[in-house]
Amino acid sequence: MKLFILSILIFIYILNLDAKINLIKKENPDSNTTLLVIGGIHGNEPGGYYAASILAQHYNITSKNLWIIPNLNQDSIMKFRRGIHGDMNRKFNHIKKYDKDKKIIDEIKKIILLPNISLILNLHDGHGFYRKKSEGNIYNPLAWGQTCVIDQCKLLEDKPFCDLNNIALTVKNNINKKLLKKHHSFNVKNTNTKKDNNKDMEQSLTYFAVKHSKPAFAIETSKNLSSVAEKVFYQLVAIEEYMKIMDINYTRDFELNEKEIGKIIKNNGILEINHNILLNLNNIKKSLSYIPIKSTSNKFNFSNPLGEVKKVNGRYLIFIANHLVLRIKPQYFKIANDCHEKYDVVVDGKKVSVSKTSEIFVNDDFKVTKSNHSRVNVIGYHRKGIVDESNIKISYKDLNKRYSVDKNNKIFRVEFYNNNEFCSMLMVHFK
Repeated sequence: MKLFILSILIFIYILNLDAKINLIKKENPDSNTTLLVIGGIHGNEPGGYYAASILAQHYNITSKNLWIIPNLNQDSIMKFRRGIHGDMNRKFNHIKKYDKDKKIIDEIKKIILLPNISLILNLHDGHGFYRKKSEGNIYNPLAWGQTCVIDQCKLLEDKPFCDLNNIALTVKNNINKKLLKKHHSFNVKNTNTKKDNNKDMEQSLTYFAVKHSKPAFAIETSKNLSSVAEKVFYQLVAIEEYMKIMDINYTRDFELNEKEIGKIIKNNGILEINHNILLNLNNIKKSLSYIPIKSTSNKFNFSNPLGEVKKVNGRYLIFIANHLVLRIKPQYFKIANDCHEKYDVVVDGKKVSVSKTSEIFVNDDFKVTKSNHSRVNVIGYHRKGIVDESNIKISYKDLNKRYSVDKNNKIFRVEFYNNNEFCSMLMVHFK
């Protein structure tokens, strides 16, 4: 018998603005030097937003500061479109008063202009492979992929990291020592935004920063790479090179290679609802019914920074990036105030005390011990005339498999109520 208690990853600093910007801060007291990394300004460029998400979850910053916005344009990410309200990266010089992106644009501008922001990286996936001389439809000067993009060679104001061209060249040269394939080589692309009167780039996030004496770069991995994992690999290699230039020290909990990145991308993480339900979003069924939540003001917390929830036609749609991983059909309950934090459960003949949102692993059978003021409902179990299913030994054969939580029909919900008000939910795994 094994007993596991799930703990949801909570980012210590999350700034939830009206504009729905998630700003994740990894800080140290040694310096105000801060790198701001922005992913997802374009919703159909997953290399950028998955890289930012991995940076938020799997990197530990041991000196200086790293701020991350993994999903700036979350609504467009969910629909996997460049921008559902137009190109967000063409609204930084002028934006109409009633533009639906205006709140986000206004908020990200405020963040960029904070005095402690030392350098900005805007993460993209671009078409083709940039080459200074044309080598065909994919390899040519009009391509954006595999580039460190700058708006000009230097900032006008002499300040740290003002030599944009030399920084970009250093990053490019170091990336090119770590290529997965030779034709993936990086270059520096200078848009000469002001010099060439480039009206499109004058509207961009990086040029807004540069105009305000903030060093800013775009990292563009190629949309023509064979996998999202390859794109994320190059994004992270580039980000690490910028961190080295800024003397930002870090550790990560994985090997930086395509295989390990692919595993991380596939991990949807945990969804916590109202602090009394934990749903593992990996291998979960596409739809769950009669999930007990409040009629209003529900709190959804994701361990994955790319998690988002939308309510449509009375159902809650759970997204990780652009992937719809779960539909929840709710059953509305009041949340009880005087619930137990722990419950006693007999698992395979052994009595254990578990916290209210635990996962329990069972070989043969389990039984929830009767608690004062609590009623137990084992979803998938039914015996005529039984209202409270505590003190009943339940095995796998006693359960209706269509009520399982997972695709393998092995995980079942155990719900606790107090005077018909919902308390919390356990998950029972049968081996």
